[in-house]
Amino acid sequence: MFLEQGIRPQNYFLKYLVGSLIVIAASFVGQLPMIIVLFMVATKENRNFPVSNEEMMHFLAPNTTLFLMLLSFVVALGAFFLVVKMLHKQTILSVTSARPQVDWGRVFYAFCIWSFFGVTSTLVDWVLHPDDFVLNFECYPFMVLFMISLVLIPIQTTTEEYIFRGYLMQGFANLSGNRWFPLLMTATIFGVMHLANPEVVKMGSSIMIYYIGTGLFLGILTLMDEGMELALGFHASNNLIGALLVTSDWTVFQTHSILKQVAEPSIGYDVFLPVLLIYPILLLIFGRKYRWTNWKSKLTGSINNKV
Repeated sequence: MFLEQGIRPQNYFLKYLVGSLIVIAASFVGQLPMIIVLFMVATKENRNFPVSNEEMMHFLAPNTTLFLMLLSFVVALGAFFLVVKMLHKQTILSVTSARPQVDWGRVFYAFCIWSFFGVTSTLVDWVLHPDDFVLNFECYPFMVLFMISLVLIPIQTTTEEYIFRGYLMQGFANLSGNRWFPLLMTATIFGVMHLANPEVVKMGSSIMIYYIGTGLFLGILTLMDEGMELALGFHASNNLIGALLVTSDWTVFQTHSILKQVAEPSIGYDVFLPVLLIYPILLLIFGRKYRWTNWKSKLTGSINNKV
């Protein structure tokens, strides 16, 4: 069983706190190239160094900003692998899946389903509200964006999934001995980690319903499927399709996407619909395909935390 793979005598909870601090420190190290580039450009062009997140997102060319921003996740993922192997003496597979090997079919299935929904919903929104969008496509910048996104966005989403749905979920299972506590804690922390996003500043704290709801959905996928393959595919699709299809002046990803949303954002169906309708439907689809049973015990039951 997935959570039980992290239940071992040496995995007391303090180790997870230490491991998390190591990964966070590595992430800060990974941000140094961006800080250096910002400083060099500010000095060369006699501009003020950006002090806010919004200023930083608009200071450099979009593709350069995206590349440097995602670079920190490469360093963080490397540090995470070292933490799992050196600090916890576990295999990477043990924090990925309870299966004998990673099921890439599950990863690509979730990726394709959510990509289809993302492309379709964006096109429908564009057709119904054409004044809310402008065509933003430029061939060369888009191709550069495509290559950056194809390589680095899956690394970013994989890093987040390993930390939340793999590492911390097993850590909180070690602490609590049940399933509901890791599920709720990782969903809440996942949501809170997005507080710095410009979307929160622009749309208000109500958007946290979407972020926490998404964390809850990904946690349910992981617990019910005894592995994080579906969460890996879904998260990669969500960020990759979002970066390539639509950008705006107030999103965390400033990209040379195909479309640019120019309408003022507001809390509406795009926030509540996924959490209240789309995610439950996806859970039913995945549950039927992979024959999930014992929902209550898998999501709220106790686990064997005695070795």
